[in-house]
Amino acid sequence: MLCSTPGFVLHTTPYGETSVIARVFTRQLGVKPYIVKGVRTTNGRLKQNLLQPLSHLDMVVYESPHANINHIKEMTPADNNLNPPSSTTHTELDEIRKAIRFFVCEALYKGLRDEEPSPALFDFVSQTLDEINHRTQSLAHHPIVFLIGLANHLGILPLNNYSQTEPYFNITEGRFESYNTPATLMSQRLSLLLHHYIDTALCGHQPPVTSADERKAILDYLISYLHHHIASFGNFKSHEVLHAVLR
Repeated sequence: MLCSTPGFVLHTTPYGETSVIARVFTRQLGVKPYIVKGVRTTNGRLKQNLLQPLSHLDMVVYESPHANINHIKEMTPADNNLNPPSSTTHTELDEIRKAIRFFVCEALYKGLRDEEPSPALFDFVSQTLDEINHRTQSLAHHPIVFLIGLANHLGILPLNNYSQTEPYFNITEGRFESYNTPATLMSQRLSLLLHHYIDTALCGHQPPVTSADERKAILDYLISYLHHHIASFGNFKSHEVLHAVLR
């Protein structure tokens, strides 16, 4: 049967001589691989430039529960503000936005493993991209807040039990503890900042005042935390580019 759904492109792999397999996070169907025929030819009906990382598409797809992989029948850019604004200039803010989008895309690609449909997570990603594309103030806190939100939607949110008696975050246990064990890795200062960032992500509080080095450390620890709880989250790469442009 045919199904209409919006989706975010997470990854593409060449398939045959003219086609690709696109891994897409859809709102109605969850994460799905699709064969997109003929996009690697100059006269193909569907164009490969629509399949850039995190492109937001309106799609009509074939959906059969008995098929290992289905096909995309139609795809067009979604008519909203979630795809990058077209611009002939490349400002520093444009480069930051591009780096954050690649970071978000890699986090989704590594974090979502053929999940069941999650409209709430899809809407969270949509909101994140809208803020990235159109916010004119600093985006320095967005990657940290996004990873915490992603962990929340995946059911592995750190327990925010920070207190003066439990001031150290333990990555392995996913909670704050009373003493700094080798498994904790996070200092008392960074643990306090993580506590505030969790409040920012979940309650809309203002992000804490942090240095670039502190944000880099917290982001690296969050990636380690997610890798500990999601095996496929290893070998993360895009945050290195992100660190470079956000300094």
